[in-house]
Amino acid sequence: VELVARGHEAVGIDAETDVRDGVAIARSVRGATPEALIHLAGLTSVAGSLSAAEESFSVNYLGARSVLEAVRREAPDCRVLLVGSGEVYGNLARGGESFREDAPLAPASPYAYSKSCADQLGAAYRELGLDVVRVRPFNHTGPGQHTRFVVPSFARQLAEIAAGHREAVLRTGNLDCVRDFLDMEDVLDAYLALLDPSVGTGPFNVASGVARRIGDLLEMLCEIAGIEPELQVDPKRFRATDYAVGDAGALREATDWQPERELANTLERVYRYELEQLGSSGQR
Repeated sequence: VELVARGHEAVGIDAETDVRDGVAIARSVRGATPEALIHLAGLTSVAGSLSAAEESFSVNYLGARSVLEAVRREAPDCRVLLVGSGEVYGNLARGGESFREDAPLAPASPYAYSKSCADQLGAAYRELGLDVVRVRPFNHTGPGQHTRFVVPSFARQLAEIAAGHREAVLRTGNLDCVRDFLDMEDVLDAYLALLDPSVGTGPFNVASGVARRIGDLLEMLCEIAGIEPELQVDPKRFRATDYAVGDAGALREATDWQPERELANTLERVYRYELEQLGSSGQR
């Protein structure tokens, strides 16, 4: 929608297409003859990758390979935004300097490993002459994000409590983890800025540079909802305490991008969305 609003013609690949299917991806690229391609297809759950490591690697790495190879063969002048993840850097020492793009990659999960390998593959295709922009977004959220992610998970549980669908008990993972959060619309703005062929190929972090404790986000959501739930730690959601914050200085220098949305407003929008979803689904 945003691409069309900015005067671009946008073409999407059928959601049923397996991104690992090189023939199908090549056919789609050939038919679209794109000037630019944003590669977002993949498995995105860190927790899910722990029990599905092989599938995570297959989809995220082999999928990236099929996309890059299709562009190389069918649209070699196309700019490719290869969207990876800030997870590739691993864990930052608490209080240390935020991750810059020249930090060593130290993936700590199958998901992060698959993204790290895809990132390096993008660099290899760049050496072959393809216009590949490696993008490393840190955490981001917004209305409509799947509830397997932490912010919409909290928001959905609070909405269910507010609607009387569950007791005032909220299940959490490790609230002491620290992350770097953006509104997904700010991330989209970054992607659109990087489509400009005059901008270099990076890699580029997309990050706020602000350390956010997960427990603090939950407190903000509880205040928005006007609820003080009992908190219960769910072992299935628990991850070891870690700390990851990004530095997006390279992106700002290249495009003048900077975050514009206040996180408190983002959290309220996510909560209101989950309330609306409960109403529209007919739950009583």
